[in-house]
Amino acid sequence: MDRLSSPKVLKEVIKKYGFRFNKNLGQNFLIDANVLDKIAEASGIGENTGAIEIGPGIGVLTQVLAEHAGKVVAIELDSHLIPILNETLGQYDNVKVINADALKIDMNAIINNELAGMNVKVVANLPYYITTPIIMDLLEKRLNIDSITVMIQKEVAERMVAKAGEKEYGALSVAVQYFTEPNLIMTVPPHCFMPQPKVESTVIKLDLRRQPAVSVQDEKQFFRVVKAAFGQRRKTLVNALSNSGLFTMSKEQIRETLVKLEIQENRRGETLTIMQFAELANAIF
Repeated sequence: MDRLSSPKVLKEVIKKYGFRFNKNLGQNFLIDANVLDKIAEASGIGENTGAIEIGPGIGVLTQVLAEHAGKVVAIELDSHLIPILNETLGQYDNVKVINADALKIDMNAIINNELAGMNVKVVANLPYYITTPIIMDLLEKRLNIDSITVMIQKEVAERMVAKAGEKEYGALSVAVQYFTEPNLIMTVPPHCFMPQPKVESTVIKLDLRRQPAVSVQDEKQFFRVVKAAFGQRRKTLVNALSNSGLFTMSKEQIRETLVKLEIQENRRGETLTIMQFAELANAIF
């Protein structure tokens, strides 16, 4: 079959099956072959790679992955797309399509049963509305995967790589950088999709760390501190933490803890590095 990224081929497939794009599922199919090739290249997939794709659509990216990876498991929520995928990907014996919700499916079972013995990578053009839940779910489950290379909304990608003190820096930045080393690959304009989204997109690669970026005594406590610090961005750190209701320490005790850590009490959470968040989480209760 010709490249599915060809607008002509894509329109023919859509017409044949009477498919209608579902805005609620964030369906925007890539129609730029160069972008698809760059995603595959950036992901580092090869013969020993087991690729997991979330939201394959009609198989535009899946087709490219199948030509490079040892095996591809594509997880599609929209049941209307399954017969289309069975046709568009029918010639590839290294592709398995699963009709399921990526947030509910047992990813460990897929890795252990479908991709056993392979270097597993997640590669996808993620629906914008579910980008953050999907990525955090993959990271928090501590799956045996090497990397996550995804197309997401540019604004979200910039938040993931933002550093302390930058406007985009927030709880998502800390969480992603705690688990991974994120790198922006390329910006993709709206005209590379069908239908065209209203925002620019970015391909980002998240290389999973073998160990978290910082050492913490209690990971849940670490993320509680991060959540509290960014929950009220305009408040100083001491006020944000004491008003959060997440800790037993009094406002004065929190102030004294900050002083011991040489963190000025009038600083805001957005100015703290991941290391400082870790030190604070280890000291607060």
